[in-house]
Amino acid sequence: MSTTAVDTFTDVIRSRRSARAFLPDPVPADEIRGVLEDAQRAPSHSNTQPWTVHIFSGDARDRLSEAMLKAFEAGQMTPDFTTTYGDGDNVHVQRSQHAGATLYGALGIARDDQEGRTKAVAENLRFYGAPHVALLFVPQLGDVVRAANDVGMYAQNFLLSLTARGYHGVPQGMHGLFAETVRDHLGLPADLKLLYGISFGTADPDASVNRVDIGRAPLDEHIVLHDTLL
Repeated sequence: MSTTAVDTFTDVIRSRRSARAFLPDPVPADEIRGVLEDAQRAPSHSNTQPWTVHIFSGDARDRLSEAMLKAFEAGQMTPDFTTTYGDGDNVHVQRSQHAGATLYGALGIARDDQEGRTKAVAENLRFYGAPHVALLFVPQLGDVVRAANDVGMYAQNFLLSLTARGYHGVPQGMHGLFAETVRDHLGLPADLKLLYGISFGTADPDASVNRVDIGRAPLDEHIVLHDTLL
């Protein structure tokens, strides 16, 4: 691979950001198809390709949002998978808390502003104003771990393809909290599990929340080297 190709690929990966405020302009159909073709190239165990993806735009997007908001307001959360980050004040909880504090700070929402926080959470179900949302489902295969991992690789392709094309996406675990609501809305079987959604479109360049860089931990917090020099 040429240096130029490596640089371009690295630029795409490192410039990807999770947008949380979008312009209403729809993504052209040929671009959406291109993103889907790119995502479809993701690897999977034994080429099982276990992903099922529902994409919503226009009125269909609005009806989905309405159904999810209704369940949210009624406190009817029905996740297919656990949502905990572990017990106690472990590093994963700390990272989550840091991300939340950074984002709420960018939105000007104080720690004790419960009403403001509730409204901000509800924006997940309005897809942050994005014109499109993709919901990613996985079949009940064994303990689902391998299939869910495959869907994760599909999602990464999806997100990077958006970035390469000048668009933005945000993976939203909160969508998975309303799995039963979504299945009822779409008439889907119970053994099709909802992992999360990806809202996508063009990020609003004037939104302060889109200028936030939460950052990443240094490599030595994650990587153990065995006879490997870096």
